[in-house]
Amino acid sequence: MPGDRVGLAPALLVDDPRFEEHVPPGGHHPERPERLVAAREAVARARIRPQAVPCRPATDHEIERVHEAAYIAELTRLRGQSRFLDPDTYVSPQSADVARLGAGSLLQMVDAMLDGPVKKGVALLRPPGHHARPSGAMGFCLLNNVAIAAAHARSRGLQRVAVVDWDVHHGNGTQEAFWRDPSVLYVSLHQFPFYPGTGAVDEVGEGDGAGHTVNIPLAAGGGDAVYGAAFDQVVLPVLEAYAPELLLVSAGFDASARDPLAQMQVSPAAFGWMARELARVTRGSAKERMALVLEGGYDLVSLEAGLRAAIEGMVVGLSTEIDRAPDDIAVRSAARTAKRWWSNVG
Repeated sequence: MPGDRVGLAPALLVDDPRFEEHVPPGGHHPERPERLVAAREAVARARIRPQAVPCRPATDHEIERVHEAAYIAELTRLRGQSRFLDPDTYVSPQSADVARLGAGSLLQMVDAMLDGPVKKGVALLRPPGHHARPSGAMGFCLLNNVAIAAAHARSRGLQRVAVVDWDVHHGNGTQEAFWRDPSVLYVSLHQFPFYPGTGAVDEVGEGDGAGHTVNIPLAAGGGDAVYGAAFDQVVLPVLEAYAPELLLVSAGFDASARDPLAQMQVSPAAFGWMARELARVTRGSAKERMALVLEGGYDLVSLEAGLRAAIEGMVVGLSTEIDRAPDDIAVRSAARTAKRWWSNVG
C-alpha cells in the first residue's frame, strides 16, 4: 500500500485501535465500533497518502477550555463503568480514557497543521463530540472534540477559527461553547425541527459573539440541491467574510439518503463537493489548514462513501458539480439572517 501511494497528496490522519474500546453496553447501538471499519476503508480507498499523527490523551487543562471542571471529574469517575448516562449516551469501562485520547489526538493534529508542511487532516474519532455540552455528555458524545481543538488553536495564537458542522443533527454543544465568542465562528447545516431541538435560524450568539453563530435549519427530505444552495448563499460567503485561520469540519455523514437516524437525501458526491468548496476558501487566510473530524453517520455504506468523497474533495479537489435549489425557503431565511451580521454576504 505505501508504494501504491507514492506521489499522492499527503493528509494527516488520526486513528488508533483504542477508539474501538468505546463499546455499547448490552449489544447494538448506532454509535458502534464498526463505524471505524467503514471510516478506515474510506481512508484506504481515497487517493491520498495518509501520514499518521501520534495519539495522546488530552490533559485536564486542555479540556477545561471547553468543559466544566465538575464534568471532567465526573467523567474520570466513570472509568471502569458500563452504563447509559441518558437514553442515548453510554460509557463502557474504557470510554472515559478513549474520549480523552480522541480529543488529545485531534490537538496533535492541529499542532501538526500549524507547525508542519501538511495542512489538511482527517480524524477518525470515537466517540463523536459535537453534542457534548460544557457541563456534560449528550447525544452519543462525551467530550466535544472540535470545540476543544478550536480552543487549543486559539491558545496557539490564532485569532479566528471556523467550525462548519454538516452533521444532520445540530451541534448544540459546539454552539454553546462559543455562544459569546467572536474568535470562533460556528456554522451549522442540519435537519430541523429535529434532535436535539436547537439550531433555529435566530440562534446567532450573544454579546461579542452575536452573529458568529450561523444556523441553517433545513426541512426533512433536503438533498444535494438544498445543500448546494446553502453553501452558495450562506456558508461560503460567511466564511470568506470571516477569513478564518483554521477550518474544522464536524463531518457527520448522517444526512446521507441511506442513514437510519434522519430523513435527508444527501449523496456522497455532495459531501465531496462541500469539502472541495471549503478547501477552496482555506487557500487564503487559513493557509489551506482544514480538518475533517468524524461525527455521526450510522449507515456503514454511506459513511464509507461519503467520507471517501469528502477526503478526496478536500485534499485533491476531486468532486462532481451538484445542482442548486435557488428558491429554498430555509436557505433564504438563513441568508437574510446572516446578512444582518455580514454585509458582504451575497
